[in-house]
Amino acid sequence: MLMSLGLFPFSLPTLAHDDLSRRTAWRHATASRIGARDATQYVGPGEETVGIAGTAHAELTDGRACLDLLRDMAGTGQAWPLVDGAGTVFGSFVIQTLDEKHKALFPDGTPRAIDFSIELLRVDE
Repeated sequence: MLMSLGLFPFSLPTLAHDDLSRRTAWRHATASRIGARDATQYVGPGEETVGIAGTAHAELTDGRACLDLLRDMAGTGQAWPLVDGAGTVFGSFVIQTLDEKHKALFPDGTPRAIDFSIELLRVDE
């Protein structure tokens, strides 16, 4: 298992991602000053997002069914724990967006491959 979001495992039989990005921000309030740089004050953590992207190949997985399951999870509005395969807990995340692109179609329109990307937003519990 590469990673799990709630009870959904990212792995070869489901969706194996080959790209993961993480962005963390911190908030600083500013106040203008004459003749000097703005004064700043740290006011707390900002947004933290995680992006997961990869390709689901029809020979390995039913990518459509897995993406539909993630869509159902997103539709609940619930926050899900994000944990990598080494056991690192990233926190609780909601699914903000899920993009997919069908490629190399069979004659009936079924995709041989589906490129996907998922954007997660960390939320406080």
